[in-house]
Amino acid sequence: MLAIVWHSRTGAARAMAAAIAQGAGEQGVLLGAAEAMPALLLGAKGYVFVCPENLGSMSGLMKEMFDRCYYPMLGRVEGRPYATAIAAGSDGVGAQAQIDRIVTGWRLKRVAPPLIVNLGAQTPEQIRAEKTVSDHDLAACRGLGEAFGEGLGLGIF
Repeated sequence: MLAIVWHSRTGAARAMAAAIAQGAGEQGVLLGAAEAMPALLLGAKGYVFVCPENLGSMSGLMKEMFDRCYYPMLGRVEGRPYATAIAAGSDGVGAQAQIDRIVTGWRLKRVAPPLIVNLGAQTPEQIRAEKTVSDHDLAACRGLGEAFGEGLGLGIF
């Protein structure tokens, strides 16, 4: 199972997670950050973490998922593969760095470059508005899911 753990406020990260799951096929399982519990995550062979960048870091609900799951999973998932997909208003680097720093403690292995979708929302109205992810970016998400799912299925990861 490829656990696709996601949180979204305005729809972009949700659409990205769904596209990743579509690409992963039977391997992919969507888990909202609020429902991602250690027992579920321990059963996964790999992880894709998908969230928006809010105020230069990952969304609060995604951070809460890591807070809740970190210690129960510590020492039990070393070497498992992971990837990330960030819905950003500008650069997404802060959220990306925060996730990478956390999963370093779990000793996960990155298997794909960070996927950051820059939506360019800069005004308060744009930031709060529902987002639409371009077909091009959704295709990149599907490609990430397909490659990750295939890699798990073939035992490459």
